[in-house]
Amino acid sequence: MKQPKPSDKVFANDAKIGDFKFDEKVARVFDDMLDRSVPFYKEAQMMALRLALNFVKDKSNIYDLGCSTGNILKGLLNLMPGKSVKLIGVDNSPAMLKQAKKKISTSKNRNSCELRLADINQGVEIDNASVVIMNYTLQFVRPLFRETLMRQIYAGLHKNGCLILIEKVLGNDSLLNRMYIDLYYEYKKGRGYSSQEIARKREALENVLIPYRIDENTRLLTQCGFEPVDIFFKWYNFAGFIAVKP
Repeated sequence: MKQPKPSDKVFANDAKIGDFKFDEKVARVFDDMLDRSVPFYKEAQMMALRLALNFVKDKSNIYDLGCSTGNILKGLLNLMPGKSVKLIGVDNSPAMLKQAKKKISTSKNRNSCELRLADINQGVEIDNASVVIMNYTLQFVRPLFRETLMRQIYAGLHKNGCLILIEKVLGNDSLLNRMYIDLYYEYKKGRGYSSQEIARKREALENVLIPYRIDENTRLLTQCGFEPVDIFFKWYNFAGFIAVKP
């Protein structure tokens, strides 16, 4: 019998709040956290996977930067049987990679997947890539390092390769931005989180998750050479971007 996912209770107690960390405690319940706190998580992930398949080239590498528990990697393994590609998942959390390894181990194509422990704030080696995926990851990269990271990704992509991003975003208008945030908190309450849990997590993420506006993300991508850049998913303060290397 399939075991139920551990339930996210990370911010349910009154313990002292520090900065959000992707540690063992979070990794153990991360899939439940995603399902309950990221709107249309599974749908957006599938959209990203389907888009990625249009750019995959045989004998190339596909990178998942900030691979966390390996959901995208497992999805790619399931969708690309027999494809001559290498999947490379990168994350700076040993606890997350431990969960990813466990998840990927059930796939018949697991030998085509490599997991790497690395902090992409310090730069990343991208080589022979047809697709790079960063879902809910760039927002955790310090703004000072984002342009350098984008240029490294661009340099390592094949011509006509793509970068796929899904991000939490800010609205351009302060009134609408506040409205989107309020609607997001209503969504989380509807998924079983208490007002205390929402407030405590917001405090923990304050100095860790730094979102850009949609136009700031688009400008970052285009100034690094990507063209075209388009939005394939949007829900209030979440957006998915696809950027192609011409």
